[in-house]
Amino acid sequence: MAKFKITLALGSYDRHAPLLEGCIDHPDLDIEYLELDPQQGRHERFLQHFEFDACELSLSSYLIAVDQGLPVHAVPIFPRRLFSQSQMYKNVNCGIRAPKDLVGKRVGLSAYQNTLGVRARGDLTHFYGVPPEAVTWVTPGKEVIDVKLPPHVKIDTRHSMAEIEEEFIKGSIQAMFVSRLPKPVRQGHPSVARLFDDPQAEEERYFREEGYFPIMHVLAYKRELAQEHPDLPQALYEIFERARRQAMQRWIDPNWSMVMWGRQELERQNQLCDFDPWRNGFEANRKNLERFSLYSHEQGLTRRRLAAAELFVPIN
Repeated sequence: MAKFKITLALGSYDRHAPLLEGCIDHPDLDIEYLELDPQQGRHERFLQHFEFDACELSLSSYLIAVDQGLPVHAVPIFPRRLFSQSQMYKNVNCGIRAPKDLVGKRVGLSAYQNTLGVRARGDLTHFYGVPPEAVTWVTPGKEVIDVKLPPHVKIDTRHSMAEIEEEFIKGSIQAMFVSRLPKPVRQGHPSVARLFDDPQAEEERYFREEGYFPIMHVLAYKRELAQEHPDLPQALYEIFERARRQAMQRWIDPNWSMVMWGRQELERQNQLCDFDPWRNGFEANRKNLERFSLYSHEQGLTRRRLAAAELFVPIN
C-alpha cells in the first residue's frame, strides 16, 4: 500500500535533526519536511492559508485557533520550550532593577499574542505582582489571528520591530520581551541588558517551584487529515519521539555540540532535574498546559479557559 504523503513545516533544532536528515522513517507516512521558522511566516501560513498539512505551531496561536473553532488539532509533542526570564530585556538607563519597576513602562513585543509574550505577561502577574494592564505593550501590529482584546489592554503599534528596537536603545521603550536575542543585545549595545542580573538562577528557581520547563510550541495538523487517516496523530507522535530519543543519544559524544562544555552542562541539568524536561505526552505536561491556558484566558486571548484535555488527541 502506498504511503500517505504530507507536508510538515518545522524549525531546525537538535531534536529535529534526525527528521530533517531523513534518519527517521515510518511505514505509513511519506513526509516532506519544510524547514521554516516563525520569521518566515510559518504560523500565519498554516492558520491563515493551511499551506502545510502539519506544522510546529505557537501554543498561544493554537489555543486561540481552538477557541475560535478553526479546523486544526494537535498531538502532545512540544518542540520548543523557553523560560520567560532570560527573554526579558531592559534599557539600563530607565531605572528598572526588578520586575516591579516595569509598572508604568513601555515594553516591546514581537506580537501581543505570541507565546513568549503571553507567558512573560502571565509570569509577571503570578510571580512578580505586575498586572499586564500596568504596562503599555508596543508591537509591530501584525498578529497571527484576529482577536478582540479587552478595553483595559494598553497597546501601541509601530511599523516594524526595527523601529521598536531603535526606541528601546533610546529608552522611549524601556524594556523588551522577545524569544530571540534582539539586535541591540546581539550587537552589545551598552544601554541594554537582561532584566534579571542572573536570569538562569531565576529560571532555576521558577523550575523548582513550578516543576516544568514552559512549553512554547505544539505539533498541529489539519483536522480533516485525521478524519481521512485516523492513525495520523499516533504516527506523528511516534516519529517525533523517535527523533528526540535519537537526538539525545548524540549527546553521549562530548564533542557533538559546538558548545565547548555542552556535555557538562547537560550533566548539570540532569542533576537539577529528576525527569526529562523535554518529555512529551499530555499527562506529563498537564500542569504546564493548564497554567498557560489560564494566562491566555486572563489576557483576553481566549473567551474561556480551555481545558487542557480538549486540546490534544489521545495518544497510546
